[in-house]
Amino acid sequence: MIIEMNSIRKSFGSNDVLKDVSLSLEGGEICALLGENGAGKSTLMNILGGVHQMDQGSITIDGKSQQFSTPAQSQEAGIAFIHQELNLINDLPIYENMFLGREIKTKRGSLDLERMFQETKEMFEKMNVDLDPKTMVRDLDSSYKQIVEICRAMMTNASIIIMDEPTTSLTDREIERVFTMMKTMKDHNVGIIFISHKLNEVLQVCDRYLVLRDGNLVAEGNVSEVTTNDLAHFMVGYNVRTESLLREKELGEEVLSVEALTYNHTFKDINFSVKAGEVVGVTGLLGDGRSELFQSIFGADDISSGKIYLNEKEVKITSTTQAINEGIAYLPRNRKENAIIGDMDIMENASIVTWPKFSKRGVIDQKKQQDTFEKQRKTLRLKMGKLTDSITSLSGGNQQKVVLAKWLASNPKLLILDNPTQGVDVGAKEDIYDIILKLADENIAIVVLSSEAHEIIRVCDRALVMYHGVIQGEVKKETMNEHNIMSLATGGQLT
Repeated sequence: MIIEMNSIRKSFGSNDVLKDVSLSLEGGEICALLGENGAGKSTLMNILGGVHQMDQGSITIDGKSQQFSTPAQSQEAGIAFIHQELNLINDLPIYENMFLGREIKTKRGSLDLERMFQETKEMFEKMNVDLDPKTMVRDLDSSYKQIVEICRAMMTNASIIIMDEPTTSLTDREIERVFTMMKTMKDHNVGIIFISHKLNEVLQVCDRYLVLRDGNLVAEGNVSEVTTNDLAHFMVGYNVRTESLLREKELGEEVLSVEALTYNHTFKDINFSVKAGEVVGVTGLLGDGRSELFQSIFGADDISSGKIYLNEKEVKITSTTQAINEGIAYLPRNRKENAIIGDMDIMENASIVTWPKFSKRGVIDQKKQQDTFEKQRKTLRLKMGKLTDSITSLSGGNQQKVVLAKWLASNPKLLILDNPTQGVDVGAKEDIYDIILKLADENIAIVVLSSEAHEIIRVCDRALVMYHGVIQGEVKKETMNEHNIMSLATGGQLT
């Protein structure tokens, strides 16, 4: 199959999202679709997927003109869209998830579970996937959930598969598993459009690249002829820094200290401290307990035993409200579930934590509230429409910036950032890194939780590496490199 999108234009009101964009893809190749958040990638793919209709342009499949008014029409034409937010039901086994919306039934009208199980098993054998179709989806790790989505797409006889940020929440080992699956699909002559902000992955798995910027196609070519720096430059229009951002500085007083913190089997005997102006990284592999540890410090989860000190005074934090009043802010890792409120607009999401700060006798000073947000909007390079637009109208990266603005408005003494650049493009990452360092210069104590070793190395003064709920070791200065971090994250020791 060969798909061609020619001179696509799309506007939403006065906002020109796509301006004469063309794209082609044939079976058996993997093409990266790159660009900053808001560049038009999702809109272009939603047109191909039948979610949106183009204002101008044409789509052809094997030379035949197509017009997709619904996602179902796109699927019937052999196009499958695997979204960043997986569409699986945890309380069903794999084989029932494989047939959601197209269940096989017996002549009597009941579900033909045996046939669905057998067809799922045959697909797994064809794709070299070692999974029991009867396994409950809730028991799968993130990479296998991605693989189930891929196999489900293959079962619809898809010739073209769109993969939107498929590796965002995966560990390196899980990413390799998904890449192996993609190469298997390529061998079966399936074409893949790979959307990702991780440029090293693009070089590893893709054949070609296309880059959108502000709704225009600004670069395309063979991946073998470019570097990650080249791609980053195409995306943002200027050279992106890659060096470590650390510099010598004088730290302040101790802001947070914990002693022997323990909670069941999630984390145990945790001891560390963070000073004012210090950026401390916490890293490891998926399931290492770091998120649970800091959720407990923030009052969202329990602590079995141990002590927490803020400014050298012991505190017992039993709620998130208390934590906020103590000067702690926490940006969670799962933006969709834990950070944004989809039924609220941008302004409401950006200020909900600080409503008491902007209110007098129960009435919110909206001008003061909006002035505060406007300063943060400029600093964070937030791309948005009106303040009253829904938070869901923004791209994932811009939603993340709104969440960050919400916590910055609380003027925290301690800022905990759990995967702050997850699903964020290279330009926005640099913005967030700059904000982190600026806040550290303002004497705020910062903790960065991240699975990306290079991110920890770039912005953190030192890093704690966790393994199975314990702090396996600490790296700093000359010992802070990817080799040492991975060694500790897998249970090893520094040599």
